[in-house]
Formats: sequence, C-alpha cells, structure tokens
Amino acid sequence: MLDRRAFIGFAAAALAAATGAEAETRAGMPRPVNTLGSPEGLAIRGYDPVAYFREGGPRPGESEFAVRHGGATWRFASAEHKALFEADPQRYLPAYGGFCAYGTSRGYLVKIEPEAWSIVGGRLFLNYDLGVKDSWLRRTKTYIARADAGWPRLSSADIR
Repeated sequence: MLDRRAFIGFAAAALAAATGAEAETRAGMPRPVNTLGSPEGLAIRGYDPVAYFREGGPRPGESEFAVRHGGATWRFASAEHKALFEADPQRYLPAYGGFCAYGTSRGYLVKIEPEAWSIVGGRLFLNYDLGVKDSWLRRTKTYIARADAGWPRLSSADIR
C-alpha cells in the first residue's frame, strides 16, 4: 500500500502524463525548459513551436515576435504565431520542456536539433538529431510512456 506522499507523487505524475502538461512543478521548482546553447535564454534554440503545427515543420523565430514563458524566451516567425501561443501555450509547448524526447525516456535531458521532430497525439516531440529521431519513431509509444513517467522526476540536475 502506498503512503500518502508516494500516492500524491504518483497521482501528480499520472495527471501530467495524461494531460501532457509541461508546466508541472517538481517540489515547487519550475520545470526546466531547453535553453541549451543560448546565452539569451531562448527556448528550443529560438525556433517557433507554433510553426511545427501550423506550417508542418521547424522555422526560426524572430526577435520582434518574442514572449517570456516558463522562465525562457520563446520566439515566433510571425505575429499570428505569437498570438496563438499567448492564447494557448499548452497547446504549442513541446513535450518535456523542449528537451530530446528520447533522452527524457532514458532519464536525462539533452539538446535538440530542430529538424528532428514529430507530432504524436497532438504533442510536439523534439529529438537530439535525425538518427535519434529514427530510433524514436521505431518505438514511439514505448518511449512516450517512459518519458511521461520520468519527466516529473527530472530537473536541471539531469541536463547533460
């Protein structure tokens, strides 16, 4: 039988996995957002997360269309994309804070290559590179289940 703290932790993880919520917190700390390689604190290397959904692929964002969200700066390719994000950020945020989905499924957080992406079940998943994306696509459901279960326990200390 689970004790109360374990049950609450399990329930929070299950809720995050079921909703795809990326803004969950770990012990009161904000979830990490992938700003790796960006001294300006740009999320996902400055790429527009809305473009993956609306244009079918990655597109660099522009500094004139930027928004602060979740401790990072998100850039967009157009004013329209910026407005769509501001109206419903959870719809467009990449899974696992924009870290590599495959790495997250293995218990660590690593950089991404914007060209290595997929949308599964309405969620944007980014990968380390095209080779990792190929591995990811072979067992996507398994990796998503593992990453969803592990993501609530990962923190900035797990960045490699």
